[in-house]
Amino acid sequence: MIRIALDAMGGDHAPQAEVEGAVQALTEFPPGFLIQLVGKRDAIEAELRRFPSADRARIEIHDAPDVIGMDEKPLAAVRKKPNSSLVVALGLQKSGASDAFVSAGNTGAVLVGSTLLLGLHEGVERATVAMLFPTTDRPVLVLDAGATVDCSPRELVGFAWLGTIYMQDVLGRPSPKIGLLNVGEEDEKGNASAKEAHALLKLAAGLNYVGNIEGRDIVAGHHAHEMLDIVVCDGFVGNIVLKFYESVGRLIVRLVKKEAPAVLEQPEIQRVFRHLDYSEYGGAPLLGVKGVAIVCHGSSTPSAFKNAIRVANQAVAHNLSAHIGAQFARRDAEPRA
Repeated sequence: MIRIALDAMGGDHAPQAEVEGAVQALTEFPPGFLIQLVGKRDAIEAELRRFPSADRARIEIHDAPDVIGMDEKPLAAVRKKPNSSLVVALGLQKSGASDAFVSAGNTGAVLVGSTLLLGLHEGVERATVAMLFPTTDRPVLVLDAGATVDCSPRELVGFAWLGTIYMQDVLGRPSPKIGLLNVGEEDEKGNASAKEAHALLKLAAGLNYVGNIEGRDIVAGHHAHEMLDIVVCDGFVGNIVLKFYESVGRLIVRLVKKEAPAVLEQPEIQRVFRHLDYSEYGGAPLLGVKGVAIVCHGSSTPSAFKNAIRVANQAVAHNLSAHIGAQFARRDAEPRA
């Protein structure tokens, strides 16, 4: 049985959204996993009473009286609040009592806590938040989506490896195409870090690197390489792209409501808008840590938590963390040119 620890106090609508999302996951997804709700026991129990038909045999409650606020400094908060829902939930995985962790709490604290408590795989220099972006064909993985604002060229190459393993393991793409997000396709384009990363990626045996790409290529496809699978960038750029992309769906909905509101009632159009809904993709895996950690939006809905649990379940079922460790160990054992 896969055990998924859900930080029930982390999001903007805690614990209502977390508990409801957990119940939806237990109802809609195949059995084989259980949910460990971590947080203030009384508040969690009160929310669970709203769902008398919930499968309580597959729900555990782990009491954690403290909460790390969104405005707290991550490192200090993780160290000073060992009884917070975030730290207790990660501690379950560290001790072997859980297999995955999901949180919509303070993102910096999730990153720091996961790195400190779970650790990084040997050879991984930085963990990275990997976010799936919808396209008309199949989603593309963008990383880093906000974990590391300033990245070295070697770290960007590491992100490409982490993304490749994730796409191979979880999404079944044997040779995913990788592009480096830049201001142009030519070799000489970009800042010093991008130029060096481009040169390193071209030399990286085992990666299907197609070269520099531009922002329009992320979801529309490249004129020569068609649809990409992975887009690599630093967290500063990645988070800006992510937040801008999320706003596009809201813009389109508002325009349609203004100009042709009746169109929104058509089932075909509703299916189109679901492709643009971040909640359909759940959370973003934090790749590189020794375990499974899923980062969610602070404003995540029950549906988003449901799908984040699905993402966590998939990562555990595919032995993603073990494969990352094995791949980086094998890569580091290879002789350097």
